[in-house]
Amino acid sequence: MVNVTGPNPKYHLEQGRFSIQHMMRKGATAMPRPHSHKWVELYYLSEGERVYFVDNRVITVHKGELILIPGGELHSTASSEIAEFERILIHYDPTLLPQALRDESIWFHGRGYRLFRLTLREQDDAENLLDRMLEECRLGKPYYESCVIALLTELMILLQRSGGSPQAGERNHPLHELVTDVATYIRARYREALTIEETAKHFFISPSYLSRIFYRFTGFHFREYIVHLRVREAERMLAGSSVKIQEIAAAVGFEHLSHFNKTFKKSTGLTPLQYRKEAQSRASSGSGPKE
Repeated sequence: MVNVTGPNPKYHLEQGRFSIQHMMRKGATAMPRPHSHKWVELYYLSEGERVYFVDNRVITVHKGELILIPGGELHSTASSEIAEFERILIHYDPTLLPQALRDESIWFHGRGYRLFRLTLREQDDAENLLDRMLEECRLGKPYYESCVIALLTELMILLQRSGGSPQAGERNHPLHELVTDVATYIRARYREALTIEETAKHFFISPSYLSRIFYRFTGFHFREYIVHLRVREAERMLAGSSVKIQEIAAAVGFEHLSHFNKTFKKSTGLTPLQYRKEAQSRASSGSGPKE
């Protein structure tokens, strides 16, 4: 199946469990809101630079680098000083791969992403495999889906064999480092009555400047990020403990239960009680998380 959106067709295979798209863009672009995907994201940048906010940090992906992001991991992307870029984007269900390549632990090592810095030879090999996937999708010959998955498997083996070490010293712009430090500061204090004024003071910048750069690189407004962290922690506690909902609300930073209930439902579509019941039901049945 092919979804055509202008000059950048997106190919969907295996009943939607795999997709691939090639894109070239000129001018500054951004994913305006943090988002996540059901499947693993594989993003290869063949030209330009892109800025990611993922795993609560800002990183820059450069030409010839590849980033993997697990399913369900919240992230956003934006332009760097180099506005033009060319990339190939894949989303895939890990169960399409051989058993030995499915386990998240061999890819992410407990982190919310993995960045691969490929050698020039590895870049050539990766681009060849990606180009062949796109060509198979364009031609649609018999057994092309099986061929694409075989090429994906070869690409993942190439990444596992890559000499580059995961997360090795991201070459960050000082501004990216600042936003990462701010995100870390908020993450350590989100249960408190934290304000943008005191946070800006801590980093010796103005609240308005902090607001602008934080939104630019993360896609979150300052207060929105605090709420996001509180809801994520509440989800973890609701699913993994029998602590009373009122106690969970207080533990993650909400003074009033009614405010917690309203905020949680707005974020997840479920009340805290409904979320706990669904999580317990999934745990007892052994099924995965709700899509």
